[in-house]
Amino acid sequence: MKHPLDGTRDPIAGADPGWRSAPGTQVTDRIQLGDFLRRRREALRPEDLGLAPRARRRTPGLRRDEVAVMANMSAAYYESLEQARGRQPSVSILASLANALRLTPDERHHLYLLAGQAPPTPAEAPDYVDPGLSYTLEALAATTPALITDDLANVVAQNPLNTALFGAFADRPGYEKNLTWHWFTSAHWRGVLRSASPQEEEATSLSYVADLRATVTQRGHDSAAATLVSDLCEASSEFAQMWHQHRVSTLRCSTKSVFSQHVGRLDLDCVVLASPQSRQRLLMLQPVTGTQTMDRLNRLQLLIRGGQSTS
Repeated sequence: MKHPLDGTRDPIAGADPGWRSAPGTQVTDRIQLGDFLRRRREALRPEDLGLAPRARRRTPGLRRDEVAVMANMSAAYYESLEQARGRQPSVSILASLANALRLTPDERHHLYLLAGQAPPTPAEAPDYVDPGLSYTLEALAATTPALITDDLANVVAQNPLNTALFGAFADRPGYEKNLTWHWFTSAHWRGVLRSASPQEEEATSLSYVADLRATVTQRGHDSAAATLVSDLCEASSEFAQMWHQHRVSTLRCSTKSVFSQHVGRLDLDCVVLASPQSRQRLLMLQPVTGTQTMDRLNRLQLLIRGGQSTS
């Protein structure tokens, strides 16, 4: 069966050979970019943008030259984008187009991907906690140790069970609240999060590095990400060696065995939930089926409610 886009997969006559799409994009993205720009332009009414409505318009929405003026570019170049011609738009041009076309955050993200550029990520205040993840964190409090981190693995919130097992992280200064930093610089932390085998421990290390590599690109190599990488390379030869392998993936957590001095060994499956509204993630530690972990977590919860120190 013919694919719906097969008719647009061939190289475009007159296209600029200098177009260099990001990894994973295709020639068809150029055509979809033009279609997306046209559809968003036609969906706008001149009066919505403070422009005088005109009684006679041959096409719906704005004209190309009106979008070009608002985006501070030539009408000829904007036309070439809609017609799947011309050079690849830069990040600054895409930002101007997104503003001119009044794109939503999701539409802006889509625009950058179609153009083969890394979408910008909004800045978040240091004390920001994603509301949806925070609600889930509290809902899990009775049964599941969990925490929330930002995309650089800085802990921003924990529930009581997590704090009882690992101590308070969210209010620590600098890298003392960063999970990746602890993994690569603290033998004690690896002792707390015991892997089943050296192979699983190596896989965890690679996952941390590959996730950070992806995050650095998504953040546009900003100073916070670049400094963290530089400091980790200096502090850990293991991290430096893995960093130069240039692997990329989202964070994955393996099963961990955690020892609590109050209730004993806990076998926990790690699950990561990413928020669609922010750059933050929820890390949950769920009891492994067939172990005594659930009963032991219940006992730990009783100790917390009874006010007994678990630190």
